[in-house]
Amino acid sequence: MEITGGCHCGAVRFRASVANSPVPALDCNCSICSMTGFMHVMVPHHQFRLESGDDKLTSYRFGSGAAEHLFCSVCGVKSFYQPRSHPEAWSVNANCLDQPLDLAIEHFDGRNWERAKAALDEGGDAG
Repeated sequence: MEITGGCHCGAVRFRASVANSPVPALDCNCSICSMTGFMHVMVPHHQFRLESGDDKLTSYRFGSGAAEHLFCSVCGVKSFYQPRSHPEAWSVNANCLDQPLDLAIEHFDGRNWERAKAALDEGGDAG
């Protein structure tokens, strides 16, 4: 299924392909995700296309520095970013999509990242 979305002001726009409904999603409780209400839909790099706004993205890194958080420099919204947990995919914010999705939400305990990532890799509950 094809999805589209972007930031609040419309400067950043993307298009991606995701699994049919329900779409797998991660609800993370780490400091930045819980503060911004980010709901993760993982999209492999080859299934994601940034249509506009590359010149409007600003990068922020913290903690390990492995994740690259990309924000629109105009409105401040993070509609997608490169997560530490899935280096082969973009994490798209389901709250920034043009159309609502039926989501199969799994909790990800980002406050205990290493343990949650190990559980995710083993196919178990990440929460």
